[in-house]
Amino acid sequence: MAVVKKYYSITELTREFGVSTRTLRFYEDEGLIQPERRGRTRLFRPADRALIQEILRGRRIGFTIAEIREIIQVYKEPPGEIGQLKLLMKRVDEKRDELRQKRKDIEDTLAELDNVEEACLTRLAEIGVGT
Repeated sequence: MAVVKKYYSITELTREFGVSTRTLRFYEDEGLIQPERRGRTRLFRPADRALIQEILRGRRIGFTIAEIREIIQVYKEPPGEIGQLKLLMKRVDEKRDELRQKRKDIEDTLAELDNVEEACLTRLAEIGVGT
């Protein structure tokens, strides 16, 4: 059976998640996590660790700090997890739509580049220059 630690040090979490201490302090400054303090030492609870994991997942899929904060806040207030999950699903749909639009924009740009290249090759052939 896995042993759940009571506290994690900032060093343990930076190593585990591959982030800098500055990143964790930033999340703390932004109010996303609230580690306990003993003097200058930050002590992270298992709940803080889980929250860091979710924050990093949110960042990987493109959520802003403000969006992550909103999702976390919804969990802490009624309707709690249900509200959080519904908000998260809404944000995922929005992010998916945003990425689909970006993909379409990239595909359109690539097609335009193909057209420009083709026009250049045609003109070079017309003036008798081989490529």
